[in-house]
Amino acid sequence: MEEKRISMQLILLLIACFTFQLCLSDSTFYESFDEPFEGRWIVSEKDEYQGSWKHSKSEGHDDYGLLVSEPARKYAIVKELEEPVSLKDGTVVLQFETRLQNGLECGGAYIKYLRPQAAGWVSKEFGNESPYSIMFGPDKCGSTNKVHFIFKHKNPKTGEYVEHHLKYPPSVPSDKLSHVYTAILKPNNDLVILLDGEEKKKANFLSSEDFEPALIPEKTIPDPDDKKPEDWDERAKIPDPEASKPDDWDEDAPMEVEDAEAEKPEGWLDDEPEEIDDPEASKPEDWDDEEDGAWEPPMVDNPKCEAAPGCGEWKKPMKQNPAYKGKWHASLIDNPSYKGIWKPQQIDNPDYFELEKPDFEPVAAIGIEIWTMQDGILFDNILIAADEKVAESYREKTWKPKFEVEKEKQKSEDEAAGISDGLAGFQKKVFDLLYKVADVPFLAAYKLQILDIIEKGEKQPNITIGVLVSVAVVILSIIYKILFGGKKPVAKVVTEEESKSTSKPSDTTDQGTSGAKEEETDDAAAAPRRRNTRREN
Repeated sequence: MEEKRISMQLILLLIACFTFQLCLSDSTFYESFDEPFEGRWIVSEKDEYQGSWKHSKSEGHDDYGLLVSEPARKYAIVKELEEPVSLKDGTVVLQFETRLQNGLECGGAYIKYLRPQAAGWVSKEFGNESPYSIMFGPDKCGSTNKVHFIFKHKNPKTGEYVEHHLKYPPSVPSDKLSHVYTAILKPNNDLVILLDGEEKKKANFLSSEDFEPALIPEKTIPDPDDKKPEDWDERAKIPDPEASKPDDWDEDAPMEVEDAEAEKPEGWLDDEPEEIDDPEASKPEDWDDEEDGAWEPPMVDNPKCEAAPGCGEWKKPMKQNPAYKGKWHASLIDNPSYKGIWKPQQIDNPDYFELEKPDFEPVAAIGIEIWTMQDGILFDNILIAADEKVAESYREKTWKPKFEVEKEKQKSEDEAAGISDGLAGFQKKVFDLLYKVADVPFLAAYKLQILDIIEKGEKQPNITIGVLVSVAVVILSIIYKILFGGKKPVAKVVTEEESKSTSKPSDTTDQGTSGAKEEETDDAAAAPRRRNTRREN
């Protein structure tokens, strides 16, 4: 019985292996990097690409990949295909794995699918200018955090190649696990982006809502020769020309005046200073009067003032001036000459064309051309296939076993650090959502600030709630500016006593850029040491 069971398991294993090999044979191109890449892939000889590629195992596995081995370098390597791959007929699947073993703060991990060399490039001089059909994969630096999908398409009217970028692409996973990126080009003009086999984005190549600029140009465009007439009035409202300032309107009246009815509180200590010399302080032994000047003890709060209403010279407080009206302005009325916002007239677009499907250039080579500040980026299992099931089979056999091992290890490390599996999943969803929020058009001016907050949160997952609050504050501040025109509330004028009684030590966080902080730190480090003689008021 035992022998029969073993025989049955062996048969099933052989069937599985045969099925997998059959799937492998259906791939148009496949690179596992099980063998060294030298002699098969060509490293660019251009001077700017000094990064060293390595044939290396993925950390914790026996599986090999192509490794970015040095930080702060440019890298370029290319593999010519035996036959060009057409992107016009049927389904085409582009898939590859990357593992950011040291994370990714600034750099790319994408692949370029190159046009035939007849387009004007040679393998040994492969670089940024080498013409490609598609660029696909993760890129993260500064305000950029996206899984790129860019295709170049020739305008049949002008003969120029135009880059078309996928709008609102998925964000890059922030962990150090193996991930598989899949782009499926379908014959119905649909594009589907998968991350670890899960659909993250669906678009249509012909839709202006999905690509920027749109593949098919607008039928009409603004006439570049049309100019706004000199007498064109775009003001919807104008000051009332018949309005006049009232006789009793005093523009010079101050906003606040001294409260004449105020009286000095009983017990006020006029002759006591708010601060006195610290009676417990003594001159440091290393104090040099010639070098450091005459030593004076530091100042401390006067204890006599703590029990009194106040100390020092008393002044009447300020109050709002009932006569204050500010600068007079004439009221606004509808402009009788208003013609609306001027726009040039539309004319036929000479570059307009129609297509039923994109006229993709074939793929003749696969290239990796990146600049990165991180090392440890591992590329593996690069695939071009004509069947989605083939790509799925690769994910199941080559990527998923590694990912499961890495995920379990990460889970153990999170538990050891006191982070539950549910919390880790929640945090991932939060940061993925925040990256999408940062791409919202009306937040564009604040994108860098939001991304800086998010990246701090990724490095310190325990402050996730704080990150959410910080981003919410930024968004609410923007909404406030939109609603109220960015006007700041009028500052209240207070007396010296009120200011001193309500002032507290600052406990705010510096919201400046990292560059400014570094500059400030450098300046502080370069400045000579200065001894404090007295506490400054």
